[in-house]
Amino acid sequence: MKHYSVMLPEVIEGLQIKDDGVYVDATLGYAGHSSEILKRIKKGRLFAFDADREAIRYSHQTLSGISSNFKIIHSNFMYLDELLEEENVSLVDGFLFDLGLSSPEIDDARRGFSFMQDGLLDMRMDKESKFSAKTIIDTYSMQELVNLFFKYAEEPKSKEIARQIANERKAKEIKTTLELVEVIKKAVGANYFYKHHPERTIFQALRIEVNGELKAIEKALPAAIKRLKKGGRICVITFHSLEDRIVKRIFKEYSEVNEMVKGLPDIPKEYQPLIKLVNKKPITPSTKELSENSRSKSAKLRIVERI
Repeated sequence: MKHYSVMLPEVIEGLQIKDDGVYVDATLGYAGHSSEILKRIKKGRLFAFDADREAIRYSHQTLSGISSNFKIIHSNFMYLDELLEEENVSLVDGFLFDLGLSSPEIDDARRGFSFMQDGLLDMRMDKESKFSAKTIIDTYSMQELVNLFFKYAEEPKSKEIARQIANERKAKEIKTTLELVEVIKKAVGANYFYKHHPERTIFQALRIEVNGELKAIEKALPAAIKRLKKGGRICVITFHSLEDRIVKRIFKEYSEVNEMVKGLPDIPKEYQPLIKLVNKKPITPSTKELSENSRSKSAKLRIVERI
């Protein structure tokens, strides 16, 4: 199983792992980051979340070969707060959110994530979910598709693409990834298609909607900040501007003094910042990493510490 863990040395350094600490990998994937965390916590505990049972099966085997100080929870990290409560975990030394898809998920045509390989329109991280990319293509009204593509793909030709999908599906079911790519191409014309590659962002929009990705960040990141021990850290790796904007905004909100009380000589405790930014600008992959894994190129790592 070929999987490259993005910015692995930078994440491990950023987390400042303690031997007896409690760590949460919110996005286990194929256990690249988790393996390195687990090696460093001989007396600690690792909790890892993932919605993908295939990734969990693989990762359980990998992590079991290192130590037994871990528990994998089959869930979207959106429910991280409630599920850590169930595990009686009140304070955490470090959280990691690696918001990208893992290479095995992209490379497996059957999962329907790739616009370069033919597979059924799926894109579910959790295969037990009934809601897939095909559900969206089949059932969303033209206006709902327009809104989705504007919001999550930021695609100028959202209306043309949505209209084409609505017209095509009347005549014939759109079942596969490459059929959808052809519909997108037909909607925008070959010239625009080859120049701007709208299929990339349209597939991104569908994936975000299917898996509730941005809603999950909005809910889980503030919860993680509140569960962080003093001196504990959160590392977040984002892969596109929509994710990064949300992470940046949440970190800004929790690292600055509340506007209502700014300038007061004595700021009440509840209005004081909870975190500080470890790196003002995001960390990006090294030249060496980019030469080994081109999929890292859009990655940005942001780190905060509880104060």
